[in-house]
Amino acid sequence: MRFQKHKASAVSGIEAHNERTKTEYKSNPDIDLSKSKDNYNLIKRNSGYRELIKKLIAIHKCRTRKDSVVLVETVVTASNEFFKKKSKKEIREFFEYALEFFKKNLTEGTIISAAVHMDETTPHMHLCFVPITKDHRLSAKEIVGNKQKLTMWQDGYHSWMSKKYPNLERGTSSQITGRTYIPTQLFKKAKNLNKQAEKLVGAIDNIGVINMKQSKADAERLVKKYMEDRADLLSKLAVYDETMKQMRKENADLKKESKISVTEKLEMKKRQLEYEELKSLVSNIPPEILELYKGESRNAQLQSHEKS
Repeated sequence: MRFQKHKASAVSGIEAHNERTKTEYKSNPDIDLSKSKDNYNLIKRNSGYRELIKKLIAIHKCRTRKDSVVLVETVVTASNEFFKKKSKKEIREFFEYALEFFKKNLTEGTIISAAVHMDETTPHMHLCFVPITKDHRLSAKEIVGNKQKLTMWQDGYHSWMSKKYPNLERGTSSQITGRTYIPTQLFKKAKNLNKQAEKLVGAIDNIGVINMKQSKADAERLVKKYMEDRADLLSKLAVYDETMKQMRKENADLKKESKISVTEKLEMKKRQLEYEELKSLVSNIPPEILELYKGESRNAQLQSHEKS
């Protein structure tokens, strides 16, 4: 179980993904739309996310700011191995049981959606709620705002789930691993970026084969998009550079004090490897692309100089 906090600007995109309102999802190759008919909602309101958020804020008379976190998305899942042993009915019962935990621990009526996805690699539930406190304040910080609160949530969730599913293992606490979750979406975008690179290298190879002028223009257009997407992804990744530095420092301190088990060491190593893999996926540029990009940049500079 993990939380992600969102401001108003992200709400439409989250709704489109969770409720499958698009006809295609190029940024997420894991979605198999032929299986989307098996998706279902355990909670579905009659209005869109934005309208529901505004309505709840008005009902509770919450004070807001332009940069307020208005939505918290909770992703609930388990391992592929866990789900492979279960029927669709049993999988539904798992998510229904998990939903009861959130109903008991969140302000009544603040959950606006609980969508179960069966069309990706692993079944999972996107549960979205407006972070309104029991005393009618909009405050994601109050509800899921720090490591201590998140640990309490994870402990409580595991305690609840293990009553019915005793074989489920709780993940290592973020207070031990120093981990800040790196969204799966970043890995998917990185893989998509590499697919762009493969397509682009093919386009570069075709320059001069049919229509040199047209094929070069197509390749340059693809290069520009590739480099823009890469820069955007690197900027998102930069957030986690400091996280990893802090994690390594905390891990080193824990090791000195002999407060860390073999299992926890393996968990932390896994997180570091995940991060390094992601950095590698984004950082490597095929030489053919780099050469064409440099050429395009030089031409742009020359044209600008000539005009001035």
